[in-house]
Amino acid sequence: MRDTRESRLLLVLLVAVAFALITVDIRGGDDSPLNGPRNVVASVFGPVESGVSGLVSPVSDAMHSLRDSGANGAQVRSLEQQNALLKQQLSSSDLVSGRSAELAKLLGAAGAGQYTVKAAQVVAIGAAQGFSWTVTIDIGSNDGIQRDMTVIDGDGLVGRITTVGPTTSTVLLASDPGFTVGTRLEGSGEIGFATGAGAGPMRVELLNSMAQVKAGDRLVTFGSQNDRPFVPGVPVGTVTSVVDTPGQLTRTLLVQPFVGFTRLDLVGVVVQPPPTDPRYAVLPPRPAAPAAAPAAAPQATSSGKAHP
Repeated sequence: MRDTRESRLLLVLLVAVAFALITVDIRGGDDSPLNGPRNVVASVFGPVESGVSGLVSPVSDAMHSLRDSGANGAQVRSLEQQNALLKQQLSSSDLVSGRSAELAKLLGAAGAGQYTVKAAQVVAIGAAQGFSWTVTIDIGSNDGIQRDMTVIDGDGLVGRITTVGPTTSTVLLASDPGFTVGTRLEGSGEIGFATGAGAGPMRVELLNSMAQVKAGDRLVTFGSQNDRPFVPGVPVGTVTSVVDTPGQLTRTLLVQPFVGFTRLDLVGVVVQPPPTDPRYAVLPPRPAAPAAAPAAAPQATSSGKAHP
């Protein structure tokens, strides 16, 4: 529209009419003459507004969901971290509990044999030290450890010290094929020599080929001169079978070691030998034999006579 005198007059007239309609609508309230036209407009544009609202609502809900999912994701991550921490604490608790039990068992064996020991933890095993069955423990010369000291755990003989550093030492395990230790058979006292056989049972050669021995018999260390490298009385293993070797000057036994060499953790180095040979005092008590079932009572027949 061009800016002329007529257009200005028309604009003033329209504004005046608008103010007049607003005044009439306000004064009329519910009886306003404009309610009819207003309802017509609402009926025309209402569905359009609802449609637009329906289209916008999913977008709005999605935005709210995204904001909520961010908060929920942070909560989930927090719960996951707490769960991981609880698992770690539980694992640490189990580890401490397990080592406490191992230490108690080790000290029990040391007390029974009157050995003075220094506890150590296995920190390395195997290939780094060649093809021998060896482990590294976390104590050395700074702790008073010397070569050819006996190493035990709560179950029995682990091995002997072969190399000593300031803070670590190497232990040759009794399972090594180059390992040999003198043994004494429980009860009869028969003497022999046990040799490691890797993952298999140890082989023991008894000096007496006529010695009476059977599966289930147990052996301990015989001891060495000046208690190096072996102190006496340390449990070695249990006889699993006797090898038939007729005509031999010795008798061969297969012996299952008491110690589990593949699961070593806490061990003890004997730094002071016992004042006297403990003989078999360190061996655990034998399990009690199962009680015999009571004999069935005889049953009486109809004639009054009893029969088994």
